[in-house]
Amino acid sequence: MDVDTRLAEDWVRAIAAAVEREEERLTELDSAIGDGDHGSNLRRGFAAVLAVLDGPDAPAPDGGPGAVLTRTGTILISKVGGASGPLYGKAFRAMGAALPPPGQPSADPGGLGEALAAGLRAVRDLGRAAPGDKTLVDAWTPALDAYREAVTAGAGLREATEAAAGGAERGALDTVPLEARKGRASYLGPRSVGHEDPGARSTALLFRALAEATAARTADDRAEGRAP
Repeated sequence: MDVDTRLAEDWVRAIAAAVEREEERLTELDSAIGDGDHGSNLRRGFAAVLAVLDGPDAPAPDGGPGAVLTRTGTILISKVGGASGPLYGKAFRAMGAALPPPGQPSADPGGLGEALAAGLRAVRDLGRAAPGDKTLVDAWTPALDAYREAVTAGAGLREATEAAAGGAERGALDTVPLEARKGRASYLGPRSVGHEDPGARSTALLFRALAEATAARTADDRAEGRAP
């Protein structure tokens, strides 16, 4: 299976559903070491994304997966407050730019890996964060590493995205004992230790949504005879 426009849109919709479902948890995490608005900001942003995808200004079906992610990033930048809007917005725009343009309707698993790497670079460039700083980078980095390792070993898209989701989950949990060195949480110094980073948690949701969307697409393809 490759990443096409439909799968890109399914991924974004799965993220929106996950953010709505986990808004309270994200808010609780952010209330402990941040401004307490991470969940509500992301929910508002992805609700705006869905409004566009369901409206007359939706990306053209033949625009390729990159168009979906680029539009998603643009909306997040304009609609999400705090640091998460620019960070996730830039990440999605970078991933969109790395995916095939119109006329090349899909990307193979390796191509998606390059897009995920571009998203991580965008986050690091904007936030100046590195692994260990207690940010979303601590979840995205092991997710990308796990994804690449799976693809190198010959895994298909479903297995690779599941591996990425597992890597992001472990990375998010690993932020608990860290002392924050970036963002609002860094103002707390040692008091930030013992709390999971909300950005790392939302990144884990993002990668879990990718795995779920890919699994659902695989099941649909099998049911319709398009996959073994």
